Amino acid sequence: MSSIFSIFNPAPHAEEIQDSESVKRQYNYWRIRVFYSMFLGYAFYYFTRKSFTFAMPTLVTDLGLDKSELGILGSIMAIAYGLSKFINGIIGDRSNPRYFMAVGLILTGVTNIFFGLSSSLLFFAVFWGLNGWFQGFGWPGCARLLTHWYSHSERGRWWSFWNTSHNIGGAIIPIIIGVCAGLYGWRSAMIATGSFCILAGFFLINRLRDTPQSLGLPAIEKFRNDVQSHVEQEKELSVREILMEHVLKNPFIWVLAFSYFFVYIIRQAVNDWSVLYLVEEKNYSQIASGGVVMWFEVGGFFGSLAAGWASDKLFQGRRGPINVLFSFLICLAVAVFAWAPFDSCFFDSLMMFLIGFLIFGPQMLIGMAAAELSHKKAAATASGFTGTWAYAGAAVAGYPLGFVIQNYGWDGYFVVLSACGAISSLLLLPLWAIKRREDGLFKKTPEPIPVPVKTENV
Repeated sequence: MSSIFSIFNPAPHAEEIQDSESVKRQYNYWRIRVFYSMFLGYAFYYFTRKSFTFAMPTLVTDLGLDKSELGILGSIMAIAYGLSKFINGIIGDRSNPRYFMAVGLILTGVTNIFFGLSSSLLFFAVFWGLNGWFQGFGWPGCARLLTHWYSHSERGRWWSFWNTSHNIGGAIIPIIIGVCAGLYGWRSAMIATGSFCILAGFFLINRLRDTPQSLGLPAIEKFRNDVQSHVEQEKELSVREILMEHVLKNPFIWVLAFSYFFVYIIRQAVNDWSVLYLVEEKNYSQIASGGVVMWFEVGGFFGSLAAGWASDKLFQGRRGPINVLFSFLICLAVAVFAWAPFDSCFFDSLMMFLIGFLIFGPQMLIGMAAAELSHKKAAATASGFTGTWAYAGAAVAGYPLGFVIQNYGWDGYFVVLSACGAISSLLLLPLWAIKRREDGLFKKTPEPIPVPVKTENV
């Protein structure tokens, strides 16, 4: 049995290549190959994470599930995924993402197929919970790859571009679900998305590799002449050092985790409930509502790119300003969407775009900041820990928010989302000036050193 799990062991370091031209050529090749592979892989993870969301209206009409029951399934998935993201983050920091990420994608595809073959709430809950657990195999591999192949001075742009894989997957999945469900029923839609992900898992095994050192290349900080000490950052850490010293005793991680909780209530709520809101309140068809909600992902695509570029270029690697500004603007955008005296497909699509643009800034940068403000070898654990809090927020967007909608209507729903945007902005404010862990949580501008004044004898 141990030999089966040995495929997850980190790839050993190969002898370092000494020819500088060969190093440069291979680095350029592998950075592109690793990037497009994990980009496509994570987009497919999103196929099986959001498939249920766009099948919800059909489940209501075909099986008679109510909003509370739909919310229960959403909460189960979020809780399972949040726990998995943390636990598998610890494992992922000491695993080979080539197999870790691929196996998770294959298994999440299998659970979607079994979900599509089920009919009772019990089996829906079991398979959707398992899906949430296997979803947690995707993020740790990406966090490990992003911190080992791309240095701090450029990571905002690479990470933000990778983050758009959420949006690519999220924008395509309503089309697949809508077409399959419309032609052959919701079961075929779940089976189709699961099958795509199984094939994509084998693609990852073929394409991905572990760290640059496993291919005989130097550490990325050494290759890029980054200011960080690559010797310190390449030191292997024990599980206790990763968990205690760089996560649980790190005040940055706790601040980011608390804010992530509220950001993800908004993100998950818009993802899970917008289609149903448009169908019930504005009489959209399922296909039309999916088309409107698709703009949430399109906005997120551009929001991720803008946030990463701005944090690198305008704020010199500080992620805090973008997180604060975007979080504050989210609560305003949600209020305009809910209560503006307009009612048109164009306006609803525009507001979905704007909300997506704003929410995917902090959604991406909070996780990235967690990886950067811990340790390179603890990146998956730190981002996984904050991700656990994020998906606790996502769980609140399930049954608890479904209860709010059931009892207080859609106005109550929008009040909760606006409040979450304001709270997350306030929580993130102390990190405005933080760039790296050594900066201190509440860094003060040092007082000027007094310059002695020369006096002449009178």
